[in-house]
Amino acid sequence: MGLISNATTIFDAGAMASGFGGSMVFIKKLTASSSANLTFVNGASNVILDSTYKEYLFTFNNLHPSENAHANFTMNFSIDAGSNYNVQKTTTLFRTYNQENNGSRALLYQNEFDLANGTGFKILYAYGAGDDADLCWGGTMSLYNPSSTTFVKHFISNISGTDGNYEHQHHGAGYGNTTSAVDAVQFKMSAGTIDAGDICLYGIA
Repeated sequence: MGLISNATTIFDAGAMASGFGGSMVFIKKLTASSSANLTFVNGASNVILDSTYKEYLFTFNNLHPSENAHANFTMNFSIDAGSNYNVQKTTTLFRTYNQENNGSRALLYQNEFDLANGTGFKILYAYGAGDDADLCWGGTMSLYNPSSTTFVKHFISNISGTDGNYEHQHHGAGYGNTTSAVDAVQFKMSAGTIDAGDICLYGIA
């Protein structure tokens, strides 16, 4: 059975017609090893972060910090190929958590982690995992149309992690308040280093 809309075939025999749908194209993987930051700069080391794709997806895999003092995982944009990471951003963050013994759980709006047109690094994951080997986090961040010179730059992040006692889920969003093209993104901890794990960059066609 096919799916036809306005005389145009969209699906037929389980397959999507040519010209519909898209694909996720792998661009670059950065692996942390006591790294001060993991940085993606358009045109450097085979990184693509330009008008080739309208959406870019970053995946966070088993990231692990060097500090055990609830360091935060953060992000910032650059419009000058990484010379400065100081794009003004307006952002929001909320989180859910549940304790391993089911003793405590909540859904919270974390207004203390908001930026109101601030240039600092945006917190994507707070109350971070500890430095024990089995504590880590993973998730995604989508960045939309970063090369636009007309519109601001929206992003959405979803990250899950554990501190050994609680499961945390952080949901963030916001926009870089610039009509200049964003051509670099940097991720780092608010204290210490990214001890291990990797971040992959994909383009969404």
